[in-house]
Amino acid sequence: MIEQQKTIKEPVSISGVGLHTGQNVTITLKPAPENHGYKFKRIDLEGEPVVHADVDRVVSTQRGTTLEENGARIHTTEHLLAAVYGMEIDNLMIEMDGPEVPILDGSSRHFLEMINQSGIQNQKAEKRYFELRSNMTFEDPERQVEMLAVPAEDFRITVMVDYNSPLLGTQHASMYNIGEFADDFGNCRTFVFLRELMQLVNAGLIKGGDVNNAIVMVDTSLSEEEKDKLAATFDRPKSQLQEIGIGILNNVELRYENEPARHKLLDIVGDLALVGVPIKGHILAARPGHATNVEFGKMLKALIRKERNSAPVFDLNADPIYDINHIAEMLPHRYPFLLIDKVIEISDTHVVGVKNVTFNEEFFQGHFPGNPVMPGVLMIEAMAQTGGILVLSNVPDPTNYETYFIKIDKVKFKQKVIPGDTLIFRMDLASPIRRGICHMKGVAYVRDRVVAEGELMAQIIKKSNDE
Repeated sequence: MIEQQKTIKEPVSISGVGLHTGQNVTITLKPAPENHGYKFKRIDLEGEPVVHADVDRVVSTQRGTTLEENGARIHTTEHLLAAVYGMEIDNLMIEMDGPEVPILDGSSRHFLEMINQSGIQNQKAEKRYFELRSNMTFEDPERQVEMLAVPAEDFRITVMVDYNSPLLGTQHASMYNIGEFADDFGNCRTFVFLRELMQLVNAGLIKGGDVNNAIVMVDTSLSEEEKDKLAATFDRPKSQLQEIGIGILNNVELRYENEPARHKLLDIVGDLALVGVPIKGHILAARPGHATNVEFGKMLKALIRKERNSAPVFDLNADPIYDINHIAEMLPHRYPFLLIDKVIEISDTHVVGVKNVTFNEEFFQGHFPGNPVMPGVLMIEAMAQTGGILVLSNVPDPTNYETYFIKIDKVKFKQKVIPGDTLIFRMDLASPIRRGICHMKGVAYVRDRVVAEGELMAQIIKKSNDE
């Protein structure tokens, strides 16, 4: 079954104070077209520069994740992006009239409410996942952080936090699939130790901080001068900061016993949203933070880029699902224009065909005869025939139907194909077949290289009775 991309139905806005800048900012979430991804737009700056939500655009991870592009910065992106990713939104424009996403209550709850208020709508384009095929490890000994990604059918996260604090102790949190995010993790607030908080105050950060937008873990004592400074930072009388002792500042009631661990999981979701593609894999993280989340995200993005430029693993020794005799029964083509030898994979949405390229091919007699190269147009024709097998395999009487090109788009030829090569064609439905129109994306491989790719559209037509 094809899963479609999603965006929101209508614009929705919220205002609040940025945690570190202290500026009041209004953000507006707007629907975006297919394959747009997540983008921020600074409408308060000249030219309204756009900042892509991309892990390669991260310029700071000090108590939050900051992006920069086109001379514009976006601070503290993780809680908003966690909500967007957690609701399985693929395309979104985020307009802001200031530099920082509002902190609100320190969780993703209000952003989730915005998305629910707007509503979610399906788009025509197919949602494409990155499916992890092998283990990927990351370690930062200095920060005592370990992260591991292993293959899984869903996006799953397991987190362990341990800060050598008797107050926090060791905590774990697990999300078994992204559908659990909104209800079980989205309302978990950020937390900070009081000793860290005072360092941030002294550094001139958290200008928008308040006891209501973070859980403050009090595991140290403060001087009266430090208490006064903290009260001034939060713009509250010192008497209202009730728990200046071992415990939680202002007696905040935890929403979950392991709320800090759950929030660390939320941060991972938000930071890995910057990878730019939904993931199927199990992420295990010990003592993670924004810096290591981003480094891990860059490793994932590099792996995705590498795998997209290399061939998937196909078992060419497996018995064919359709051999040349079956193919000849389904397709009207004959020598020298029957360009598929066998089909080795097929599902409701994809098909994989194989062609063994030999020097005996008719076209080699006149196409660069001294240095034979397979014509690119014939590779596209072979893709179309492979796609035709997918289409015709889903009708009860395939011999009574034919498929005809109506559009070819985004075709690229990347490597030449010569005698002795084995061509593998993978065709995927880009959208459900409607009114006899089939839209497919195709990639041709030789060994571990992509040699050609393109998008094909064809019309399925039933043969007339007089044929």
